[in-house]
Amino acid sequence: MPLDRIWADWRSGYVSSLAEQRDADGCVLCNLVGATDDAEALVLERTSETITVMNLYPYGSGHLMVAPVSHQPAFDDLSDAENIALARAQVRALRAIRAAYRPDGVNIGANLGKAAGAGVPGHLHLHVLPRWSGDTNFMTAVAETRVLPESLRAGYDKLKSVWPG
Repeated sequence: MPLDRIWADWRSGYVSSLAEQRDADGCVLCNLVGATDDAEALVLERTSETITVMNLYPYGSGHLMVAPVSHQPAFDDLSDAENIALARAQVRALRAIRAAYRPDGVNIGANLGKAAGAGVPGHLHLHVLPRWSGDTNFMTAVAETRVLPESLRAGYDKLKSVWPG
């Protein structure tokens, strides 16, 4: 059975724009760590070691990023305590997504390094996003367009209302 490929060449422009923004403005995740208005910055949770935020360029509704506060590129650059805190934050994000969206599945992943597709390669972060059977469609493959059924603010409010703890 041959492997089908669907090219998403729009991603290269997105990743390049993030690199340009990072070079001009510093690390986007560090900027969020330093933000003072969580609702404005779409920060769902802060702990002393982690931050969880809405992804401004989501693959779908409810797409979150969970990151350590520490600006490190990979898991093995974090302390054991930071890795444990990151894992716990990931579980809270998963629980909130399940409560808010009731998805058929959830993707959790990290892109470590630019070659792996990391848009912010210097600051480790995990993507946590709900998925549904049949949630991909021709718009992404043919029209290079994502259809998002709710605004980031609506998603933020939905997730914030069910956030664990």
